[in-house]
Amino acid sequence: MTGLRGVVVGHGELARAMVHAAEEISGVRGVLVAVSNVDCSRNDLESRVRDAVGAEPSIVFVDLPGGSCFVAAMRSLGPLPNARVVAGVNLTMLVDFVFHREAGLDEAAARAREVGGRAIAGT
Repeated sequence: MTGLRGVVVGHGELARAMVHAAEEISGVRGVLVAVSNVDCSRNDLESRVRDAVGAEPSIVFVDLPGGSCFVAAMRSLGPLPNARVVAGVNLTMLVDFVFHREAGLDEAAARAREVGGRAIAGT
């Protein structure tokens, strides 16, 4: 498998549900990893995010800008050169990502913001 990994971080079961939906729509499996904040401390969540990214170049999609998942992603990945964080994840963004994973980190993060934003605007 080549290309970037997508790590979806969310409250409750949101990340798992979004990964499942993106896989069902796209038919692409094993590209997205779900991370939940259920039953964990801030340090545990940061550790979960770091473990999900590992050494793989990754885009980390979080549910809410400024929420606990966003803060954990920024704290755990801020100094890592192999990951970028995109907040406000939506299904359109994830489906597009699985088909455009060959891009570099900055390009993939910018594309995710653009595609996700257009989906919200409805254009």
